[in-house]
Amino acid sequence: MRGIYTNVNDIRKRVFSEVARLSYEYKEDMDLEQMRQIPYNVIPGIVSSYRDSAFLERAIVRERIRLAMGLSVQNHDDYIPMTADAIKAAKPETYYEPPLINIIKFACHKCPDNVMKVTDACQGCLAHPCKEVCPKGAVSIYDGKSHIDQEKCIKCGKCKSACSYGAILKMERPCVKACGVKAIHEDENGCAEIDQSKCVSCGQCLANCPFGAIADKAQIFQTIQAIRSDVPVYAAIAPAFIGQFGPEMTPKKIRSAFRALGFEDAVEVAIGADLCTISEAEDFMREVPDEKPFMATSCCPAWSVMAKRDFPEQGKCISMALTPMVLTGRLLKKNHPGCKVAFIGPCSAKKLEAMRRSIRSDIDFVLTFEEVMGMFDAKDVNFAELEEDHSMHGATADGRGFAVGGGVAHAVAEYIKENYPGVEVQTERADGLENCRKMLMLAKAGKYNGYLLEGMACPGGCVAGAGTIQPIAKSVGAVSNAMKASSNEHSSTSIYADVLNSLGEGDTRAPEEE
Repeated sequence: MRGIYTNVNDIRKRVFSEVARLSYEYKEDMDLEQMRQIPYNVIPGIVSSYRDSAFLERAIVRERIRLAMGLSVQNHDDYIPMTADAIKAAKPETYYEPPLINIIKFACHKCPDNVMKVTDACQGCLAHPCKEVCPKGAVSIYDGKSHIDQEKCIKCGKCKSACSYGAILKMERPCVKACGVKAIHEDENGCAEIDQSKCVSCGQCLANCPFGAIADKAQIFQTIQAIRSDVPVYAAIAPAFIGQFGPEMTPKKIRSAFRALGFEDAVEVAIGADLCTISEAEDFMREVPDEKPFMATSCCPAWSVMAKRDFPEQGKCISMALTPMVLTGRLLKKNHPGCKVAFIGPCSAKKLEAMRRSIRSDIDFVLTFEEVMGMFDAKDVNFAELEEDHSMHGATADGRGFAVGGGVAHAVAEYIKENYPGVEVQTERADGLENCRKMLMLAKAGKYNGYLLEGMACPGGCVAGAGTIQPIAKSVGAVSNAMKASSNEHSSTSIYADVLNSLGEGDTRAPEEE
């Protein structure tokens, strides 16, 4: 379903657009009652378009509006107005109230999970191999067709494998299947529920729910209020942005586009990626193997949180280098004292990273590409009419390659190769949290001693983040072309390589405790 523009994507975009439009029009003496009109703008009339009734559709949109404004979903045990606490959203300094990822219960389809099901493709064959291989006698034959007793079935899948017609399916909840940390279970009503103690906010569940029942909180309203203030707000744009806003939005138009939204300017976070590369490479050479058996990359917050929580000993091997987002924000605030910084990227987990006490002063807002697209729509920005500016700010090909799986490890290995002749770094990578977990299990067993490990929560890397718009394969190709167009190839040749010295070690490394 990823990369296909669906009704779910359309509703999300329209909600983001309406919230952005409301924020651009907001005045201090307004009471935000205009919020009440938005569900009717998105779902007009009494004839339903997507679900059983237009009234249910609007109820779901109401929850999406609150989440898009950074507010919590309503408690449906008591009556709470849609506008409750809405005035908080008008304050730029407002942070998210956890949880970040939320399930709108009355939008959940209560999908069957882990169920073996015989479909109409069953041909009632004479051999009945499905019955013969079942170890629990759960498969029986009625009227020539196979039937599965769910009470006896142990979900081993042997019947599915044995069927020559592919007539048996294993049904799984898309959100459960997408969750690499097994944080989603079924509540007492059959709806999906997130165990927040396990969730790392990667957002893969919301990106894969075909009913649009899962959503994360956004800072659209707060960001726009900051833009409309007297404080300059800079957009720090993640390397995965290439192509996300359509073919008319070329890299040379990015700065003009974000200025049209009211930002002071836009810079590419690939600059911070170059700085992160240098920092991680130096960490590796200093610490492996004398202090640590291996080193793992630090730039993906969902991977980092999962590793440190579930593999505490191996989690200590994650580099203490700050992420590209934070390094870019810190550099902007050093060069433009008093400014605010909005990170624009593909990732839900970055929203929680920016909430850490040690990072709040560096990154003020986090928006996804999808949310920003709603802002462009609200401002009627025509990409075709934008003037071209000089290309972004001189990041290297390796810095831009952070957007795809394997890009971080490649950049660090190339830096070491150029600056430490004769040293060859062995690397291993995993994308998708389930694969990351397997990699850490092998590292725990000593299989990767001396290695540089790269972990990415999203399958394919950042280009597959929950807030992306275009198909993953297309994004990979677009990033590859952007890398080829870079004037410098490796981070060691970055025009910003000397910035690390000017920032100092305390400005480039995360504190031991958050």
